[in-house]
Amino acid sequence: MLGPTNFWMSLAGLVFLAAGVFVRRNEIGAARGLEKLIVLGPVFIAAALAAFAPEHFRGPAFVKSMVPSWMPGHGLWAYFVGCALLAAAASLTLKRFERLSTSMLGLMFFLFVCMLYFPSALRHPTNRMAWTFVLRDLSFCAGAWALAGLHSRSASPQQSKWLIAFARMVLAIAAVFYGVQHFLHPRFVLGVPLEKMMPAWVPLPTVWACIAGAVLLGAGVCLAVNRKSRMAAAAIGALMAILTLTLYMAQLILARGAPAINEGLNYVADTLLYAGSALGLALALRGDSKGLKRL
Repeated sequence: MLGPTNFWMSLAGLVFLAAGVFVRRNEIGAARGLEKLIVLGPVFIAAALAAFAPEHFRGPAFVKSMVPSWMPGHGLWAYFVGCALLAAAASLTLKRFERLSTSMLGLMFFLFVCMLYFPSALRHPTNRMAWTFVLRDLSFCAGAWALAGLHSRSASPQQSKWLIAFARMVLAIAAVFYGVQHFLHPRFVLGVPLEKMMPAWVPLPTVWACIAGAVLLGAGVCLAVNRKSRMAAAAIGALMAILTLTLYMAQLILARGAPAINEGLNYVADTLLYAGSALGLALALRGDSKGLKRL
């Protein structure tokens, strides 16, 4: 059974995905080759954010173990974050107030890292999954701030430069870390490393893990040394988009029962959000070669 939360997550994600493609139809039509995918970066981010929002409206129980006990209004933060996700998704879809929304979205993910994931990683420094979550949400922050840098380029060129440089380095570190994890733990699912084993129906799982690891590692190094940075960011985004459409969509389709479907939806939205974040950086890096070198 699908369940009401899963239904609204699916509907919200699909509606925002379709609306985003419609709004950007002229840009997509004018783009060529990989540029078509890069243009979809903000659309992927918006669709993923919209899909996550209904979970937060389930109430305080959804985040009771995540919100720090010292924060006032403990039970209200789930609703606040849900509204913030929808507002950011609407802004990116309708192309309105994008500088403000991406700046605030990046700040929200940055606070998640500082308040939730980084303290957990410090408590468990040898746990690879703790650092995976730190780099995952920091990458979401980076993608949002890369778009904020893109939209502030004319008004605040210096701020734009540093936002995009920050995004490039964060995604570089994350890609290298994730790439190494694919080689060390090839039996686990691809993309953002998770504690979930590769499905039995995937042929040659180790081969696919090595391919994904090589793409992430190579792209991460290119981003770190600032060589072919735009292509590297696009490669990460393309890999995550392909994994969303193949591996994670297949897992969602094969899921049975509300809990399994909810897990599948989260994996789809999570990987799509990562794809959008990397493509957002590629979009922000668009410009002449001199501008890219300065970054």
